[in-house]
Amino acid sequence: MPQHEDKKKVPQDFYFLKIIGEGSYSTVYLALEVESKKEYAIKVLKKRQIIRENKMEYVNREKRSLLKLGGSKYFVHLYATFQDSEHLYFVLSYARKGELLTHIISHRSFKLEWVEYYAAELLLALEHMKSKHIIHRDLKPENILFDRNWQIMVTDFGSSKIVGEEDTVKEPNDSNTRRRKNSFVGTAQYVSPEVLHGEEPKYSADLWAYGCVIYQMIVGKTPFRAGSEFLIFQKITNLDYQFPEGFDKTARDLVEKLLVIVPEDRLGAKDPTSYTSIREHPFFGNTNWDNLGPAPELSLSEGCDKDNFVIPTGLEPGLSDEILAQLHLNMLALPSESQVVLMEPQTRKKSEPKRKLTDLTRDEIEERLKLQKDDEYFPFVEGNLILKRGILEKKKGTFGFARKRMFLLTLGPHLYYVDPNTMTLKGEVPFSEDMKTEAKNFKVFYVHTPNRIYYLEDPTGYALEWCKAIDEVITHYFPKKN
Repeated sequence: MPQHEDKKKVPQDFYFLKIIGEGSYSTVYLALEVESKKEYAIKVLKKRQIIRENKMEYVNREKRSLLKLGGSKYFVHLYATFQDSEHLYFVLSYARKGELLTHIISHRSFKLEWVEYYAAELLLALEHMKSKHIIHRDLKPENILFDRNWQIMVTDFGSSKIVGEEDTVKEPNDSNTRRRKNSFVGTAQYVSPEVLHGEEPKYSADLWAYGCVIYQMIVGKTPFRAGSEFLIFQKITNLDYQFPEGFDKTARDLVEKLLVIVPEDRLGAKDPTSYTSIREHPFFGNTNWDNLGPAPELSLSEGCDKDNFVIPTGLEPGLSDEILAQLHLNMLALPSESQVVLMEPQTRKKSEPKRKLTDLTRDEIEERLKLQKDDEYFPFVEGNLILKRGILEKKKGTFGFARKRMFLLTLGPHLYYVDPNTMTLKGEVPFSEDMKTEAKNFKVFYVHTPNRIYYLEDPTGYALEWCKAIDEVITHYFPKKN
């Protein structure tokens, strides 16, 4: 959809079909252009909130970076921008196959040939960013998406730096613009040592994150893991990480040459244009840099994607208050394809009604317990059968600091939560007949207990599925009296 100078887009040029993502000051929708019926991801940003939280510089920076990157196939493309009285709209490429992190979690680790392919694509993306004088500064699996052909698309340039431009942030209650040089930008597990120490970021900061992403694709976890950001930063500063047994020797050599404390000593840091020294590393011995070939398909199930999206009967173009409300209701009602029920035998026929998590025979429980005994989280659940698990953000209060925890819903009943970085049991949500759940939106939900409220967020957007699963367990063990 080329943006024509003589015709600025408006919300009524699109059908908004569903919510596919949500940030602190934006919501991303899957949309179809009315005229072409082509699919897009439209990022809708709330003007009032952007101004209140002084985020305008981040918004402008993302727009400038995307425009500089142009139509390169390894990046989300910005097709158009427009605005109305309340919102800004970014019309972007739609990542049909989701994000890299989701597939790492699904597979737990990638085959080495997959890692080689996607590390090669990501390197070509880094080379293009370098040619456009852009440092991403927040490169991580959540910001690496896949198109319909399983090709990567790097996204989220709100934290990026365009070399030669000053980083400026409007301070609250200050009429002057203050320059904040060398402020910490990025995500703890992927930030480079020099950025932690307040040094001016260079292209090699992205090479550090690149090494972290390669490690994570192979292991399934980030190299620097600890119980808090402070401890993670200590590990980064001390280069304190380990390779698990069986880690490929050639891949290890590549990661070790990227995760180097001194930025100038990282592999590729001294290359003038293309990252020739990385291209020539033995890990890429089978890579044809002129033609990488078809991408591997990472999906664990067939038929999860539709070639064409259907416009619901009666849906009007645009994003009115009524359509907004309906889309949020639809999201809460959607069944989750990402709900994790560990190793459930595939015995139910499609024509049979869906069973509750707790509708299990003794033989089924015994069979699944045998399968789960090899699972890395089984030692934390005291021998109970895991019914559902997933990474949730656990907060202290509505606005409190969030910590990632693996939540494990089991028979018993129990709801354990484990720190996935340190692999330590952090606690348990106590079950009782007075326990209840409350979904606030498609990400955030609360678990009410007599003595405490647990504030939880599912980053994948399936809060209602968690509420449903917990409610089924409550009903099973504490049936309501008539």
